[in-house]
Amino acid sequence: MDGKRHLSSFQQLEKLGEGTYATVFKGRNRQTGEFVALKEIHLDSEEGTPSTAIREISLMKELKHENIVALHDVIHTENKLMLVFDYMDGDLKKYMDTKGDRGALQPMLIKSFMYQLLKGIDFCHKNRVLHRDLKPQNLLINSKGQLKLGDFGLARAFGIPVNTFSNEVVTLWYRAPDVLLGSRTYNTSIDIWSAGCIMAEMYTGRPLFPGTTNEDQITRIFRIMGTPTERTWPGITQFPEYKPNFQMYATQDLRQILPMIDAAGIDLLQKMLQLRPELRISAADALQHHC
Repeated sequence: MDGKRHLSSFQQLEKLGEGTYATVFKGRNRQTGEFVALKEIHLDSEEGTPSTAIREISLMKELKHENIVALHDVIHTENKLMLVFDYMDGDLKKYMDTKGDRGALQPMLIKSFMYQLLKGIDFCHKNRVLHRDLKPQNLLINSKGQLKLGDFGLARAFGIPVNTFSNEVVTLWYRAPDVLLGSRTYNTSIDIWSAGCIMAEMYTGRPLFPGTTNEDQITRIFRIMGTPTERTWPGITQFPEYKPNFQMYATQDLRQILPMIDAAGIDLLQKMLQLRPELRISAADALQHHC
């Protein structure tokens, strides 16, 4: 924990947004004049800050990589926890909305962003940290075209989010089928599923599986990837959210759904979007894949 900094070291500027766990402000370091992002964690006034959260967040300071938003400081006052991060110009969602062709990006740019995304994920997984909540809004982009993963470790500190603090329901669109089915033993492969969903969305400008509820999300995935059975996914019937009456869908050809993606891209996407977590490609292997 960093005792040397106080909230007074930073000037709070405009509000940048309301996240799952926090309100984010643009700030300025009064000593250096540098811009920072100030993430004010919403604490339950009764509970205070969970000690596990503080421990997890402290670990985040060790995760130093060019594709991860650096956490510089953790300032803990009586009733708030302020995290001080690198300031980034925007996120992938805003970038697609403003720079994309109806949301879709150019293949060369997608390859650059995917490479950076996978490098960030690979570094975290090698350090045994999962993200658990990857989505375009969590991928920050600066004016140099650098992509960095934000909010790493926060889901570990606070649990996989169900609601945001402003009570919007957290998007399920990037959530892996094993998590949706209630698996408690998920691992690094859940981030790979999310990365695959994000890759498809960069090509089309539209989310691949835009579900509205847990069940709708599962159905949308099965409609494209095929409904798994005990034969194709041993153990699936044991998951808490498994329903014996899931509608049976055949597997669709991703090349027909996503005709704008070249053969190498489709091959990588299929390896990332495996329903069974143990069959999903690792970030390290995906980086070797020439997409």
